Amino acid sequence: MDSSHATGQPAARILSAALIIIGDEILSGKFADENGPYLIKKLREIGVSLRRVVIISDGLDEIAEEVARAAARHDLVFTSGGVGPTHDDLTLPGVAQAFGVGLEEREELVEAIRAHMGGAVTEAALRMARLPVGARLVWGEGLRYPLVIMQNVHVLPGVPSIFKRKLDAALAALPRHPVSCARVTTDEAEVYIAARLEEAVAAWPEVSIGSYPRYDEGPHFVIITMEGQSAESVEACRAFLAARLRPRSA
Repeated sequence: MDSSHATGQPAARILSAALIIIGDEILSGKFADENGPYLIKKLREIGVSLRRVVIISDGLDEIAEEVARAAARHDLVFTSGGVGPTHDDLTLPGVAQAFGVGLEEREELVEAIRAHMGGAVTEAALRMARLPVGARLVWGEGLRYPLVIMQNVHVLPGVPSIFKRKLDAALAALPRHPVSCARVTTDEAEVYIAARLEEAVAAWPEVSIGSYPRYDEGPHFVIITMEGQSAESVEACRAFLAARLRPRSA
C-alpha cells in the first residue's frame, strides 16, 4: 500500500536537507541558537525532510569537512553564521575549500557594500565580497545583500532577522509538498502497543509513525503521531490505530 494508489500518480520525491550551525558562541552557550527552530518550521511547511542538524566551531577545516559531507548526502544544505567581516568568519572560505575551489571578489557585492557604507569601504568589509568561485547570487525582496548558493549549499548569516529573510528567499523557489499530520492518544503503555504500531508501519510504509510517552502531564499516556505526503494514507493509518488502541481517559 502506498500513496500512489490513492492518486494514481507516483508520490513526489521528498527533498532531504541538513543544517550546519557555525559558531563558538553557540557551542559555549554565550548565545542560544534561534535559527534552527525557524528553519525546521519552514522546511516542514513545504515538505522538505530535515535529516541532520549539527553545531560546529569557527574552524576552517571543520567547516569544510562538514559542508562537504552534508552536500554529498543531502539535496539541500543550509549554513548559519560565520559570514561577517571579522577574523572568526570563515564560512565562505570553508565552503570554497569543501568544493575544492578558490575565492573570487564579486564586483556586484563590492558595489552593494560600497553603497551601504557610503563609499568608505574597508578591507574587512571586502572580505564579505569574496565568494567561492562558481557561487550563485540570489537577490530577493528586502535583501541588502544577496543569498549566496554554492551548488546545493545555501550560505546564510547567523543574525536571526537576516537569516529569516534569506531563508525565505531560498525556499521561495522550491516545490511545495506539504505534510499531512494526525495523532492518536492512548493510556496504554508502549510495551503493550508496540506490536500494533509495527502492524501499522508494515501496512503504511510511506507514513512516518512516532510514539511519545508522557509522564509529567497527569496520568501516564502515549501520543502516537502519523505524518506523510498522502492525506489518505495518513487518515487510513490513524483510523487503523484508533480502532486498536484504548483511547486516553479524559
